[in-house]
Amino acid sequence: MSARLLSIPTVAAALDVDRRTVYRFIAAGDLSVVDLRTGPGRSRVRVPAASLDEFLSRRAVVMPTTRH
Repeated sequence: MSARLLSIPTVAAALDVDRRTVYRFIAAGDLSVVDLRTGPGRSRVRVPAASLDEFLSRRAVVMPTTRH
């Protein structure tokens, strides 16, 4: 299985938001993460590209067409 994993700064740049906003999306369950913990220290999380794609699909808004 080969899933592309994105860092938090990469996701923030893709969404044009601050890293803290990405962490809020994660805490709310809107984005899933993979924890690449390497020991008892800090965790190192990555967002699967598919999770970001699903997030964007759920948030997409279709603008109504206007007739003239």
